[in-house]
Amino acid sequence: MSSTSPKYDLLCVGNAIVDVLATVSADVLAELGAAPGSMTLIDAPTMAQIERRIHVEQVAGGGSAANSAVVAARMGAKTAYLGKVAADKAGEDFTADMAKQGIAFPSVPLSGDGTIPTARCIVLITPDGQRTMFTYLGACVEFTPQDVVADVVAESAITYLEGYLFDRPQAQEAFYRAAKLAHEAGRKVSLTLSDTFCIQRHQAAFRSFVAESVDILFANEGEILALYETENLDEALKALSGDVALGVVTRGEKGAVVQAGETRHDVPTAPVKVVDTTGAGDAFAAGFLAGYSRKRPLVDCAALGNQAAGHVITRLGGRPDDGFALKA
Repeated sequence: MSSTSPKYDLLCVGNAIVDVLATVSADVLAELGAAPGSMTLIDAPTMAQIERRIHVEQVAGGGSAANSAVVAARMGAKTAYLGKVAADKAGEDFTADMAKQGIAFPSVPLSGDGTIPTARCIVLITPDGQRTMFTYLGACVEFTPQDVVADVVAESAITYLEGYLFDRPQAQEAFYRAAKLAHEAGRKVSLTLSDTFCIQRHQAAFRSFVAESVDILFANEGEILALYETENLDEALKALSGDVALGVVTRGEKGAVVQAGETRHDVPTAPVKVVDTTGAGDAFAAGFLAGYSRKRPLVDCAALGNQAAGHVITRLGGRPDDGFALKA
């Protein structure tokens, strides 16, 4: 175990994506050939075409783990973030947003000829509140083992890894490097599974990484069932308890399940008026880990996660509003 106190409570590692928000009519969506509420992966020329077609109202840092970093920082956790941006205006915007949130961001921008821009998620909001997304992954998927800043990992009590980043072999190598550095420093490693599609693409690789390298696993019910290839939550939780010291499964309005060894805690959540579920899992993990870094009881950590998620889903976007005052 490390004999030194960590500089950071939480280090989040993930896809660094700039969110570009605009309000549009349903006609614009029809012109773009997008189904309302859908998410479409796009290339750089399509991104530029859409951005010319809209009036951008808001630009903010985004991405799953970055959202978690922001919520945790707002809850009082000392937080750092690693993710790949390009040396362009969007990358500068992302970097400025991290600084504004009080989050350390020591990542080096992608070098090169500028042909791979910073990742964007163009979020088009129609008058009915529906969010339709066009995502250009760009620089964020160029994250490699060399982007794992060793001293920051060693100085972080918990390194939290975003499953969305797990797609490419070089990123999987980066995850193993981060986990090795964290464990060598006596720190904890946490992973969020992020998406059932990610798991279906890399199920065996995820299983291996979870069993070998993860201390704290976050998933929603669908993701944990996909990971363990079962339709029975009890079976999945039993398998989970054999792989990790601590597993946390979110179940929407049913709250969350915390599996610590043989002990299961079911933690209910309060009902809220749902506006947009974007970022709910990110906020939950942030709330849980902010509490965990303060050595709060596991049930209290899950309650903090539920409260953080409950706040985020009552508004548009994956970030808390300025009135968010929840402390760990």
